Amino acid sequence: MTRASSWIEPIAGAVRLHLRVQPRASRTEVSGRLGHELKIRLAAPPVDGAANDALVRFLAQALGVPRASVSIVAGGSSRSKVVEVRGVEERSVQARLGMPQR
Repeated sequence: MTRASSWIEPIAGAVRLHLRVQPRASRTEVSGRLGHELKIRLAAPPVDGAANDALVRFLAQALGVPRASVSIVAGGSSRSKVVEVRGVEERSVQARLGMPQR
């Protein structure tokens, strides 16, 4: 079920996160919502996949899942990305990323 106003979308056995990524930030962190996306600041530069790798590492660590459970399914070369995380539930993701759904 897709909810246009939500940054998180539950699917079978996983969740899809709609993210807006800001590379070359001073630190890696969740910085809030931007429309229907969750904004994540990354310290890594957008060079040779470094920002995508940093995003996957950050989400895996924050959500307590192996890196192999996190995959970028859309927007690999864009700031707007869709990331699928397997093995977690919507409420857990919201709590761990500190962004309750409105």
